[in-house]
Amino acid sequence: MMSSLDLRGRPLDVRSLRRALPRAEFDVTAALEQVRPICADVEQRGAEALRDLGERFDGVRPTHLQVPAEVLQAAVDALDPDLRAALEESIRRARLVHADQRRTDTTTQVVLGGTVTERWVPVDRVGLYVPGGLAVYPSSVVMNVVPAQLAGVGSLAVTSPPQRDNSGVFTGYPNPAILATCALLGVDEVYAVGGAQAVAMFAYGFTEDTDRLTVEPTAGDAPDRAAVACEPVSMVTGPGNIWVVAAKRLLKGLIGIDAEAGPTEIAILADETADPELVAADLVSQAEHDPLAAALLVTDSERLADATRAALARRVAATKHTQRVTTALGGRQSRIVLVDDLDAGLAVVNAYAAEHLEIQTRDAGAMATRVRNAGAVFVGPYAPVSLGDYAAGSNHVLPTAGSASHSSGLSVQSFLRGIHVVDYDESALREVAGHVVTLAQAEDLPGHGEAVTARFRSADPSEDPS
Repeated sequence: MMSSLDLRGRPLDVRSLRRALPRAEFDVTAALEQVRPICADVEQRGAEALRDLGERFDGVRPTHLQVPAEVLQAAVDALDPDLRAALEESIRRARLVHADQRRTDTTTQVVLGGTVTERWVPVDRVGLYVPGGLAVYPSSVVMNVVPAQLAGVGSLAVTSPPQRDNSGVFTGYPNPAILATCALLGVDEVYAVGGAQAVAMFAYGFTEDTDRLTVEPTAGDAPDRAAVACEPVSMVTGPGNIWVVAAKRLLKGLIGIDAEAGPTEIAILADETADPELVAADLVSQAEHDPLAAALLVTDSERLADATRAALARRVAATKHTQRVTTALGGRQSRIVLVDDLDAGLAVVNAYAAEHLEIQTRDAGAMATRVRNAGAVFVGPYAPVSLGDYAAGSNHVLPTAGSASHSSGLSVQSFLRGIHVVDYDESALREVAGHVVTLAQAEDLPGHGEAVTARFRSADPSEDPS
């Protein structure tokens, strides 16, 4: 089911490993031209385009793009008690972890009379995307909303695709579990829009005609029918399919984005002490996300590799999403990688920079401290990726496709901007003015220097810092 890649005795430099290690095929560039007209249509036609695109891509033409408050409450009322308890515990743990991520302002006195303060300011408004394709992800609502709220973002909106199979009060709206999770988190601005058009909606906003009067009309006045339904956001976060990722890339600059998230990944670094049944279970757990999901077992034990294959054969045949898992584990993006020893295995997983990395070796804690590139690290047999997906308290929105070598997962910091506040008095500026002028002249930017010396012009040339 999973092909082998034998790296024993082979070079383990970064260049060689990047060429050898498998990746999912995820061509965002090719998708760009297909989402460009979709985004342009939303910019030009607003709400009507969003309804047309919902009908075209989701099989649903939403009557209301924004989910009414009574529908959100109905979703909470209909929530299974066990699911509600699980969501509330997930929210509680996520808030515990993310509360400790909040940065504090710092002021540095550079010289007497001269300070630089770094202020951490939350993004004004954020649009949070929650997928609704092959699976339903109320957990993604938690992972996006909690850090944004704890960062102090003042305005939050969530969007998720409308589901064609919904009925009753939920007809034309996102999955009820997603709606209920929004309500549990106190998010009341939720939209029934998915795909690239959802990213465009957040980037451009839209207005709709309404019959509500914004002011009391006088006799003969026509009612004001224009009401803003969705204000543009400053930033869009959340995972999605290739069309969502392409729209993020296309509109980046107009909006900030968290990342261009590709298919999910799991890498497991394991030795002969690992339980092959647990290794197989964890590989299956991530492969069931998507046929493009990537799974990597890196081991110095042929015995473990063979035993894991046998365990996979049993588990894949018995799992609910057999075809999806079979496709993912049998694809070119998934491999069992054989290495000479654990040091070599560590070099492999650091070069791969997995979204999720499990360490199932003897002394796993010590091995985990040597990991430099991973979205999240799961240590030992009792910390499976599934724990992080739902209830560890960590965030499951993580970098993919090797970007963990330079980027972090979603956190409170994702929603904060550092602003430097420079406060110098006259004497502090005078002290350094000569250096500023020298550097300005070296860069052939005399106006920069003159902007300083102009502040010290006097009748006595000896007092001129230049």
